[in-house]
Amino acid sequence: MSDPANLREQALSLLASGKATSRADLVEILQVAPSTVSTVVRRLLEDGAILEEGVGQSTGGRRPKILRLIDAGGVYAVAELGASHARVGLCSPSGRLLAVEETAIDIGAGPAKIFDEVSEAFDRIRTAKAPGQSLLAVGMALPGPVDFPHGRLIGPARMPGWSGYDAQTDLRDRFDVSVIVDNDAKAAAVGEYTVRRDPGDMVYVKAGTGIGGCLVSGGQVYRGGRGLSGDVTHVRVADSGERECSCGSRGCLETVASGAALVRQLAERGLSVASTRDVIAATENADPAVVTLVRQAGRLLGVALSGLVNFLNPDSVVIGGSLSSLDVYVAAAKGMLYERCLPSLTQSLSIEASLAGPDAALIGLGHLVRAHTA
Repeated sequence: MSDPANLREQALSLLASGKATSRADLVEILQVAPSTVSTVVRRLLEDGAILEEGVGQSTGGRRPKILRLIDAGGVYAVAELGASHARVGLCSPSGRLLAVEETAIDIGAGPAKIFDEVSEAFDRIRTAKAPGQSLLAVGMALPGPVDFPHGRLIGPARMPGWSGYDAQTDLRDRFDVSVIVDNDAKAAAVGEYTVRRDPGDMVYVKAGTGIGGCLVSGGQVYRGGRGLSGDVTHVRVADSGERECSCGSRGCLETVASGAALVRQLAERGLSVASTRDVIAATENADPAVVTLVRQAGRLLGVALSGLVNFLNPDSVVIGGSLSSLDVYVAAAKGMLYERCLPSLTQSLSIEASLAGPDAALIGLGHLVRAHTA
């Protein structure tokens, strides 16, 4: 039997994204009985979360009543932290992204300083884009393993001073509202799933300074026993050169396929690069040495993902994060997946770059906040 809370969130997400506008749409997409959808819709109407607004076109029977989410007053503040920057935004209660800005940070400065900076950014963007709107909840995505839904960091390799930190309680004390803290790749996977039409079972990979991953199956994030699933960055890969990883091991995917790895490799060759953005710029300028290394990094990502595809048989693989903007990186990963995976598994497999782009985690946080703080 379907979980009512899960069906409620799926229905809200479908209505928010426009993929469904009626009970009939929900029945078709969710693949549940009409009576089950009627129960979910009735409760959403009673809760004031949606309203019926006019009728749609008939497909042979009675014209369907149009369902629409109600945007109550107030906003969600959402932020995704990276190694050197943060994306900060505002979402409506329906999950619609209202405004986004980016600000420079240094994740190594520690949680207290970073949260001070993010708090200032929240205040700035609310004053500019939503004056007078009350803050309803806060969502935060962090570039490390998060014990969800408790919001505590567990052994993040690239975040000195963060291990064991109770980020959720800190943010709740600061803002005095409900707070959700999640891993950045998982939040981005939720956002990506939301903007796509029926992606089926989806493996999402966030390839930026580091590499994170997530499986979305049946519309739900697979989190694992402690909520720490998706740590593809420390999968051992061949041709890694046995470089030492930030986790203390050797030969991890992070050491050869991440933005940090490319920065290191290019600097070793005497090129002036200091960040993943520099790598992207040099690739877009068609620097031959850079393009060659980026292509090899994409191939090694494909090697790591091929094992997941053979094991999980997903309907789609989506590559997000900043490196997904580079066609050569995505194409190399895609080519290696076709080369390494069983033909029966790639025959109908969709392998694409992200549609949600850099806002994927913010969109995902909007939906996670609504689901877990309602």
